[in-house]
Amino acid sequence: MPRPPRDDGEDGRTGRMSPRYAPTDIEAKWQRRWEEANAFSPREDDARPKAYVLDMFPYPSGSGLHLGHSSNYTISDVFARYARMTGHKVLHPMGWDAFGLPAEQYALENRIHPAKAVAQNVANVRRQMKRFGWSYDWSREFSTTDPDYYRWTQWIFLKLFEKGLAYEAEVPVNWCPALGTVLANEEVIDGRSERGGHPVVRKPMRQWMLRITAYADRLLEDLDRIDWPEHVKRMQREWIGRSEGAEIRFAVEGGGEFEVFTTRPDTLYGVTFCTLAPEHPLVARITTPDRRAEVDAYLAATARRSERDRLAESERATGVFTGAHALHPITGARIPVWIGDYVLASYGTGAVMAVPGHDARDWAFARAKGLPVVEVISGGDVTKAAHEGDGVCVRSGVIEGLPSVEGKARITAWLTEKGLGRRAIRYRLRDWLFSRQRFWGEPIPVLHRDDGRVVGVPEGDLPVTLPEVARYEPTGTGESPLAAIEAWVRTTDPRDGAPARRETNTMPNWAGSCWYYLRFLDPHDRAALVDPAKERAWMPVDTYIGGTEHAVLHLLYARFWHKFLFDLGLVTTLEPFQRLFNQGMVLANAYRDADGAYHVPEDVDRDAVPPRVRATGKPVEVLLEKMGKSKKNGGDLDEQVARYGADTLRIAVLFIGPPEASKQWEDAMAEGPRRFLARAWRLLAGDDDTEAVPLSDAPAAGSLRKALHKAIAGVTKDMDGVAYNTAVSKLMVLLNEMAGVSPLPREAADAFVRMLCPIAPHVAEELWERLGGQGFCSHASWPVADASALVDDTVALGVQVNGKVRGEVVVATDATDAEILAAARRVENVARHLEGKAVVKEIVVPRRLVGFVVK
Repeated sequence: MPRPPRDDGEDGRTGRMSPRYAPTDIEAKWQRRWEEANAFSPREDDARPKAYVLDMFPYPSGSGLHLGHSSNYTISDVFARYARMTGHKVLHPMGWDAFGLPAEQYALENRIHPAKAVAQNVANVRRQMKRFGWSYDWSREFSTTDPDYYRWTQWIFLKLFEKGLAYEAEVPVNWCPALGTVLANEEVIDGRSERGGHPVVRKPMRQWMLRITAYADRLLEDLDRIDWPEHVKRMQREWIGRSEGAEIRFAVEGGGEFEVFTTRPDTLYGVTFCTLAPEHPLVARITTPDRRAEVDAYLAATARRSERDRLAESERATGVFTGAHALHPITGARIPVWIGDYVLASYGTGAVMAVPGHDARDWAFARAKGLPVVEVISGGDVTKAAHEGDGVCVRSGVIEGLPSVEGKARITAWLTEKGLGRRAIRYRLRDWLFSRQRFWGEPIPVLHRDDGRVVGVPEGDLPVTLPEVARYEPTGTGESPLAAIEAWVRTTDPRDGAPARRETNTMPNWAGSCWYYLRFLDPHDRAALVDPAKERAWMPVDTYIGGTEHAVLHLLYARFWHKFLFDLGLVTTLEPFQRLFNQGMVLANAYRDADGAYHVPEDVDRDAVPPRVRATGKPVEVLLEKMGKSKKNGGDLDEQVARYGADTLRIAVLFIGPPEASKQWEDAMAEGPRRFLARAWRLLAGDDDTEAVPLSDAPAAGSLRKALHKAIAGVTKDMDGVAYNTAVSKLMVLLNEMAGVSPLPREAADAFVRMLCPIAPHVAEELWERLGGQGFCSHASWPVADASALVDDTVALGVQVNGKVRGEVVVATDATDAEILAAARRVENVARHLEGKAVVKEIVVPRRLVGFVVK
């Protein structure tokens, strides 16, 4: 029955016309209703199957959200809303990854304390998220900067320390003097910091390390347990980089030795030079005086490049000769020792044996430096290119004539017997450099006692909080700003009162995001990291959604911590994230002048050649780039919502392409979705010019019934397959079918609104209420297609005469062969080709074709 008008002034379904579709009013109303009802907080006693849908932990940027973010979070919101409507209790939380360099640099640039800056940024981004209608359970919200949260981050570190998995070491790092901190390889581009473009150098520093390498095999093997995109698994496998081979010792003329690791010991007889990493400890000792100046200059240049840059350019490797020679471990031949930046101290042994005949990089290096190339595996022409495949060992002494695969095992055994080498397994993965020389990070809960012992802070004294200070700028000494706060640094060991100094390095921003998915299960627990019953009820995360920029480090670090917590008995799953979904980037035109400055698009004269910025007259390059406020191509989310409404933008960012693909955005793309919602509104609610279509309680029939259930089946399949763009398209087709029917069966209107709800929830809730629906549409059940309605009543068959198609006939699906043949004969072009001819054979292939053979 139609509902009477509400006494709060909101229209019920009374037959009178409503105002035009006004998204601002509707969206504010339903956001308020959802919040008042705590509509998206799952009940612990809900017996339905669970669905834990999680976004990758966002950083609350000072510039707020742009349209690119709206695509990411809308995809996860559709996941969550669809799961609720298909019978799941859904956990879809939101929080903030707010420690780290970006927050500290934003605070320094804006002369504001990081804690205050984070609070302001969080408030702004939270407001924007709510305005977009994303169905988060805000009752579980927290930030990594909350002491009640990072207490448990510190607690995990203590457990790692107790188990020998956290340790101190002096290691080469990427040091940025301007930022005053160590940077990860991923934060350095072309020798400069990703943030700010400051010079970065390599230097040895005391650092805390986490022994992630102890979990390398498990991190590899358990990739087979999870439903992740294969390219992400491949990236993780390559990052871990498990290799089987041999370690071989090379003595240096005049004293000293080094080890190389190789996966091709069968090519040992083809070694014509060796290369050491610039950081190798032997470099200073073996470099001859006549080579010292050139080597020192090369080392200084290499120090300005990150490991990532060196690896990326390994195909055009550079190097200098040390003046020293090593001795071949079998033949005793003198082998020149070079230094090359393509060799990393952090991988293998920091030294490689170069076999230019059978390694493309070594071949190019040898040709450039005039070094000899020797063939030791048959099957190629090493004068023209390296032969990297298998073959027969030649010029190879103890393995002469053996297939190379057999030669690997034979020579490794021989070297082991002679004490010159051994079988080995190596990993590209290095232990995790965990220290940062920053103020804004979790303090590492360690005390350096004056008696030389390093001990963990007692658990009862956690959290170790950051001191209240007015200044937190980098010290310029290589130490954290905390080192300058003597009143905080000097302390005593509470166990016996012995004098001690606090650890002044802080944790990387990766730390807080390693385990946050667990805290969402039990965010207010002060007694435990997570309640065991809640962990068992919700883990693992069913669907984890985020970009491929986190495909390696964040995901690898989180998996490492999770496995460690599993070993402690704190979690019951081997992996934290069962399914991973990578959304594509949203791209838009950016306009950059010759000085590197970006300009807003409307200032560009697109007819000029080359295009020019009208306001400045400077030449401008038009680039298709990822959206970003700094590139002035992101579009202010508040302005876009005010202009189009959140539901229109939600549909627009879903409709422009598959969720997993990158796509280009233009503002005009919102016009079609806006018209679609306005048509749906006019049809089901009416407006100033049009009355709502009258509804009928009779079931859908005829072509509408078929269109309705075809849409339900198709949209359901698309939602299951995360094909949200085609789901929107099918809803548009269904709306067209509905618009031609009056009165409209309530069954069709109801199903349309429910399918619209995950995609455009505000307008769906309003229409649901006006249709007399009970409760929130967001909590309604998903419609189910009637299989009988999907069966076609008729079928089109091609008609052939002597094998050539002469026409088409449409017949009932249950027509007999005789009826089909009779109908086919009546097709005009078929009849013409049969006229005057004798039919010698008639053919009916069900649901495919009719054929006549004539003579």
